[in-house]
Amino acid sequence: MQKLHTPDYIVFLIYFIIVAGYGYWVYWKKKKAVTDSKDFFLAEGSLTWWAIGASLIASNISAEQFIGMSGSGFKMGLAIATYEWMAAVTLIVVAVFFMPIYLKNKIYTMPQFLTQRYNSTVSTIMAVFWLLLYVVVNLTSILFLGALAVSTISGIDFWVCMTGLAVFSIIITLGGMKVIGFTDVIQVFFLILGGLATTYLALNLVSEKFGSTGVFEGFSFLMNKADDHFHMIFNQANENYLDLPGLSVLIGGMWIVNLNYWGCNQYITQRALGADLPTARNGILFAAFLKLLMPVIVVLPGIAAYVLYQEGMFQNEMISEGSLNPDRAYPVLLNLLPVGLKGLAFAALTAAIVASLAGKANSISTIFTLDIYKKFFKTDATEKQMVYVGRVAIFVSMVLAMAISPLLGIDKKGGFQYIQEYTGFVSPGIFAIFILGFFWKRTTAKAALVAAVATFPLSLLFKVLPNFADLSWLGNIGFAVLNPQSALFEIPFIDRMGLVFLIVVFLMVVVSLVDPASKNNPKALDIEPAMFKTQGSFAIGAVIVCGIIAGLYLYFW
Repeated sequence: MQKLHTPDYIVFLIYFIIVAGYGYWVYWKKKKAVTDSKDFFLAEGSLTWWAIGASLIASNISAEQFIGMSGSGFKMGLAIATYEWMAAVTLIVVAVFFMPIYLKNKIYTMPQFLTQRYNSTVSTIMAVFWLLLYVVVNLTSILFLGALAVSTISGIDFWVCMTGLAVFSIIITLGGMKVIGFTDVIQVFFLILGGLATTYLALNLVSEKFGSTGVFEGFSFLMNKADDHFHMIFNQANENYLDLPGLSVLIGGMWIVNLNYWGCNQYITQRALGADLPTARNGILFAAFLKLLMPVIVVLPGIAAYVLYQEGMFQNEMISEGSLNPDRAYPVLLNLLPVGLKGLAFAALTAAIVASLAGKANSISTIFTLDIYKKFFKTDATEKQMVYVGRVAIFVSMVLAMAISPLLGIDKKGGFQYIQEYTGFVSPGIFAIFILGFFWKRTTAKAALVAAVATFPLSLLFKVLPNFADLSWLGNIGFAVLNPQSALFEIPFIDRMGLVFLIVVFLMVVVSLVDPASKNNPKALDIEPAMFKTQGSFAIGAVIVCGIIAGLYLYFW
């Protein structure tokens, strides 16, 4: 297998110098980040709309998309793009309805919101949960998958790759949110440019395989040769229905996946929390437009690899431990890029990994410092002490993630599925706590506590229920499907999330209504319709995004 050559390393070195040099310049241009905690954690008031939008995408797109989603494209086709395209619509919802609430109430962290709206008990429980989730699920999977991909492409030892990615991420993160935000603009440039280069190569390979030339011809061949890979909505007969259960991706649990991720997630919302409302909204809208492009970069190469595999290519390269491994699709394609261009694509993959690691590490630092350290260990901590503790938290969390990542079986499950499954056990409850806390004044702290405690057991119950009960009757009404591997009727993962969400909301409503004090809840937020009014340019952009998404779903239904 072709490895990196000297020109590739030169291109990668140029990328590293540009990102590190620009980050250093941003850091020293405003040294206040050394001592001001709000500037360190939020880059308060200094991120532009384009920096916010780019940083949102850079923090989101990582190894699990390039490797995992491309592998899903190989396996199930364009339908996996629903995670990206539905996210674009979700971002608009967050910009219109969530951001005004956060900014009006001067929210800097998600646990802080829970303290203001409920109480410190709910806040502390969720802060501890988020820290565990970000370290044990997010940092570990991105570090492990990223190191695996970089090692496969470059031939460099796995542990050297993991250490290098961690160190590069720490260097960027120690400069604070402003450095992360502005360097993410460069990261996204490399991410998109290198990603498009890989897509260009993949589509050209397909067209050449069938005696033609050009990317448009290649795309046409993809649609002809793999028609089954260009349907967005699966029926129950599809072998991938358990992963993407039909209309649930449009009107069901996929909304919970996306609204929780984009609206109630520290390392995502953090990018916009330091800006004014128009800037935050424009940045999020920019991210929505970038989201439209992501399936072109991460899904189409996977479908192209599938067609080429069906035509006899990559027969050995796609095999891992004796069986076909779809997650090898993207690294296999990268290794076919010409010298120099491969270095650019390698830089794109590294940019995605490093930007995502830096964003998550900064959020871990923010939550630990503001919601654990300052609240319980040193209530009178100075600005300088908080910044110092935040940097120590970054270093410790990265070392912990490196130590435990090989022990979690991420390579066997697949990084994308690993993250979705384990966050999905708790995200219905988190979203219920937030959405009712936003828009229903009678929601009480007791109700939020019930949701926090009940969500995981309910999710686990629906997960293991097929082992103890025959759910074939649910299959007759479309809520369960036969899993060929287990020979059991199982409820699709996304539908389980929807069911848990509905149950948790019902419990929260009941608990709140039986509490007489909820009628005049002093913790209720002051919501006014005028808060959600948008500027004309934002409204036009939002309509364009929604129109494009509607068109894509209608065309590829």
